[in-house]
Amino acid sequence: MATIFHQFYENKSAFLNPCDVVEKISGFPEVCITTFSEGMIKDFTEKNRVKVIADLYSANGAIPVYEIEYANKKMGLFLSRVGAPACAAGLEEIIAMGAKKVVQFGCCGILNQAAADGKIIVPSSAVRDEGTSYHYVSGSEEISADASSNDIAVRYLKKHKIPYTVGKIWTTDAIYRETPEAIEERKKQGCIAVEMECSASLAVARFRNIPIIQFFYGADNLDCDQWEIRDLTDYGLSLSDKYMTIALECGIAF
Repeated sequence: MATIFHQFYENKSAFLNPCDVVEKISGFPEVCITTFSEGMIKDFTEKNRVKVIADLYSANGAIPVYEIEYANKKMGLFLSRVGAPACAAGLEEIIAMGAKKVVQFGCCGILNQAAADGKIIVPSSAVRDEGTSYHYVSGSEEISADASSNDIAVRYLKKHKIPYTVGKIWTTDAIYRETPEAIEERKKQGCIAVEMECSASLAVARFRNIPIIQFFYGADNLDCDQWEIRDLTDYGLSLSDKYMTIALECGIAF
């Protein structure tokens, strides 16, 4: 495993590249908003005027890419698939279509209630407990977020007095292997939340030289004796307007 994850190939040209499967689109929105909740995307597109400008294709089906307008600025909106490999592939293709900046948000599991419960979580860095990021950035235990991108989110959250925290995230590929031992180890490292895509998204953005703003909202709770599902299965829908507004405002400030 050490050979696989620490032998990084810097060549920007792969055998198969995003531009081989998608075409650059003239006039494609510079800023794209993406989340993992299909319900949240559906809710927004039903309430607002949108236009389908592209599709992301896989064996799972097609994902529409929408052009939206907010505060007189055109932006893209699309659903990211859950899991680091699928999420990274979507980002790659969106960038190949013409995106220059990305705002990505989704839910996470709380590892530190005192630090993160009830707050928007802005990642300062992510523990790379997944495989995708190692194909984009050389091997290391963590990957840091871009401070200037984080500042955009923090400024908005401060201005509107939205509770938030900035902290380390644990990105894992295996949601059913978050063992008590692993959770305790990540907590000792300073991780305040766990999810599945943050480190890979940061790696793709760094490799393609694309700024990305990320934030998370707590869903389930792992900082307890027994798992608390809370509103995990709501997929953020009950507070959809709040989360989308934060993302859109970050897109405007980008």
